[in-house]
Amino acid sequence: MKRRDFLKQTTFASGMLFVPQFLKAFEQLPNKTFSNKKVVIIQLKGGNDGLNTVVPFNNDIYYQKRNNIAINKNDVIKISDEVGLHKSLQPLQDLYNKGFVSIINNVGYPNPNLSHFRATDIWQTASDSNQYLQNGWVGRYLDYTKGYPYKAIEVDESLSLMMKGKTQNGLAITDPKMFYNSMKSPFFNNVVRNYNDAHLSEHNLGYLYNTMIDAKSSAKHIYERSNTKGTSAEYPKNIFGKQLKTISQFINSGIETQVYYAGLSGFDTHANQQITQERLLKIYAETMEVFIDDLQKNNTFDEVLILTFSEFGRRVKQNESKGTDHGTANNVFVMGKNLKKQGLYNNLPNLGDLDKNGNLKYEIDFREIYATILDKWLEVDDVAILNKSFSKLGFV
Repeated sequence: MKRRDFLKQTTFASGMLFVPQFLKAFEQLPNKTFSNKKVVIIQLKGGNDGLNTVVPFNNDIYYQKRNNIAINKNDVIKISDEVGLHKSLQPLQDLYNKGFVSIINNVGYPNPNLSHFRATDIWQTASDSNQYLQNGWVGRYLDYTKGYPYKAIEVDESLSLMMKGKTQNGLAITDPKMFYNSMKSPFFNNVVRNYNDAHLSEHNLGYLYNTMIDAKSSAKHIYERSNTKGTSAEYPKNIFGKQLKTISQFINSGIETQVYYAGLSGFDTHANQQITQERLLKIYAETMEVFIDDLQKNNTFDEVLILTFSEFGRRVKQNESKGTDHGTANNVFVMGKNLKKQGLYNNLPNLGDLDKNGNLKYEIDFREIYATILDKWLEVDDVAILNKSFSKLGFV
């Protein structure tokens, strides 16, 4: 096989998986015993407007700053005398009332960056705003725990920085059957037959060859295990619904994956925000309702913690296009059956005390949430993974 043909074919493969050394983990199980609990991470991509999600409906400043886009007091789902949820989150009301939801307000970090790409990198790597890391916090979790080749799965066609470690990466899988069939394609058989080709050795492609061969074991295991547990739940007919259905299939079938990652795009609402956000929050809430109900019916919800974040919030004051521009601090949703702090974890932002740019001031560093999940839920050394110590919160 010619080197250029080999590289051309590997582009096809990388759409469904990234193939680092971790794929030998079937033969190298970890010596330590780690938690079997699961974390499902969901990103509302584009910067969801937290103030119109968790609404301070008795705050006059809120309505003064947002005379066209503020949520009417009579339209919110009231969860306290001062706070309500956007009406599109109606499907989550029952989950909230059962104590399955904790809302953490004013989440951010020092010197926030308002670029989508850079802000996302910061959240995905758990870096300082002036620090540039080449690996994600989940990737470093994989480095730390070692072991399984599919310990972290992103339900997407490509792998995000969050899932890339120094020595191990997660898997990017949209469909377990497609993933499995890709490993049986003629291309991989050709690689096997041509492994001794001089070009492979000369250009050090034997490493890629070996990891692809190991990937076949991962694909087979994931496909066979995921087929053991189907679902009769009716997920919404959209990309996000398909992502969460795939994750539920993995969890309910008992695959050893501990971290899952999915995303819902479209939250960059610079204009006509009300219509767009209403539609997207409805997709999010309806899907989460089905997902959690599916897990409950399969007795797997006890071991699952769900984290929903956005790379930043929106500015307090609306713009001239009936939208909002990039902001700073935001709310984060944590869902699970074993939450120690249910409902509103802390107070809403102080709209009378903004920064010089008219943005919210953060109260809780997002890495405190990561540290809490790593230490209290996944039971690993959060300092080793996050590269520094952060305070722990009390939601689990």
